[in-house]
Amino acid sequence: MRTAPLFLAVLVAAASPHALGHDAASADDAPLAQSAEDRATHEGDGARLRLQVLLDRARFSPGEIDAVTGSNQARALRGYQAAHDLPVTGEPDAATWAALERDAAPVLAEYRLTDADLAGPYRALPDDAMDKARLDALGYASLAEALGERFHASPALLRRLNPQLDRASAGTVLTVPAVAAPATAKAARVVVDRSDSVLRLLDDGGRVMAQYPASTGSEHDPLPIGDWRIVTVVRDPTFHYNPDLFWDADPGHEKATLAAGPNNPVGTVWIDLSKPHYGIHGTPEPASVGKAQSHGCIRLTNWDAQAVAAAVDASVTVVLQE
Repeated sequence: MRTAPLFLAVLVAAASPHALGHDAASADDAPLAQSAEDRATHEGDGARLRLQVLLDRARFSPGEIDAVTGSNQARALRGYQAAHDLPVTGEPDAATWAALERDAAPVLAEYRLTDADLAGPYRALPDDAMDKARLDALGYASLAEALGERFHASPALLRRLNPQLDRASAGTVLTVPAVAAPATAKAARVVVDRSDSVLRLLDDGGRVMAQYPASTGSEHDPLPIGDWRIVTVVRDPTFHYNPDLFWDADPGHEKATLAAGPNNPVGTVWIDLSKPHYGIHGTPEPASVGKAQSHGCIRLTNWDAQAVAAAVDASVTVVLQE
């Protein structure tokens, strides 16, 4: 998004396939958890869930984990294959499975809900920017959304794994993607590729260390091609809404400051670039990343934006290319 921001204990335990699924999961849901851990199975929803978790842990993000074959999964596979000297097909072929499954840790884990998880606070948010500007925070709308961000998963997937989610109480044990991984090393360069809608982190030898799906501008607000500097990294930014910068803004809108929060228009991280009003940032709509257009900036899921922010500083060049 084109903007200038105002500067300003999770315990996950690995679980066996037989331990997964709680509070009488339905017959349709139990096999999803079980097949996700069955390394002999490379077909079906369970295998797709395992594939996406393994890609996420390998730092070739499929975006929102949903156990559905889609464009972000294909991008992640192509990036992983290229980085590991495998045939670049965008498909989970035998060689790619063999490489990914060297990571032998369980792909699902147990998470016990806390009182704080249930407390939120959660509230539905208005669509209109002027209405959002009246709120003191732009937090999560639901427990499912909050947990989805924490575990890099779509709320729909979490409900498939946990049919009891919307009536859960403190102490309820949920099945979630086991996405915890060591932090990415510091990047030497960031490259955003508009043609493939991805952001890559490169080391000082030019090797791709990590890749994330990205929305990279539009016809009205094209990606500003060139080399740019990182000015600063802002976590939990407020958002300075200026309707003059948006071609599709409501003509009745005025300038406003929107509060921080995961549902802020730039999400939980803003990486400010030397091109005025442009940056790398999160989003309140993770399912749209790499699919919907942006207002010129580089938009990632909140969790991927946080991973990028942890790997960069003002010494890192950002290359925006076709």
